[in-house]
Amino acid sequence: MPEPLLGIVLAAGAGRRMGGPKALCRTPAGVPWLHLAVDALVGGGCDRVRVVLGAGADEARALVPERAEVVVAHDWARGMGASLAAGLATTPADRAGGRPGPHPGPEGPVAAVVTLVDLPELDARAVARVTARPVGPGDLRRAVFGTRPGHPVLVGRDHWAPLLPHLHGDAGARGYLRDHPPVPVDCSDLPGGLDHDTPR
Repeated sequence: MPEPLLGIVLAAGAGRRMGGPKALCRTPAGVPWLHLAVDALVGGGCDRVRVVLGAGADEARALVPERAEVVVAHDWARGMGASLAAGLATTPADRAGGRPGPHPGPEGPVAAVVTLVDLPELDARAVARVTARPVGPGDLRRAVFGTRPGHPVLVGRDHWAPLLPHLHGDAGARGYLRDHPPVPVDCSDLPGGLDHDTPR
């Protein structure tokens, strides 16, 4: 039986250029972006989904589908790195401190599949390509749209602890992925490569 995959939706930012937290955004038809992100991860093969909230968390919590777990990154203002650390944490105490917890062990997720809330066009097919089994704890994979690296990013659990020192500011995992290049997964024929930073 394949080991489980943990989907993580990063949705903690204040969305200053958007005019408010992106976790509160909806499509023109009224569908919350949070629903779309969770649906894409579940549809693409994630067994569990964790949504990381921060700015506007009290209001955004009501928009998270019931099947997803909510984590609040209380230090979200420090940047995306703090949010990702909260998403990777394995115990409530670790999440409160914004740190990955102990090694999750063989019974835990073999990898985390990370995406952003501001990719409402992300297709479950792109997630499925990145999560194609078999997945090992040492794997690093990333969706690529043309020449542009994007999301989701699959991070095997062996990388969680060494990733921690890189999780500061808005760079997120960028430095770690620069030093440990992920395997590119071509998703150029699928939507979801562009994030939404401003109202449209």
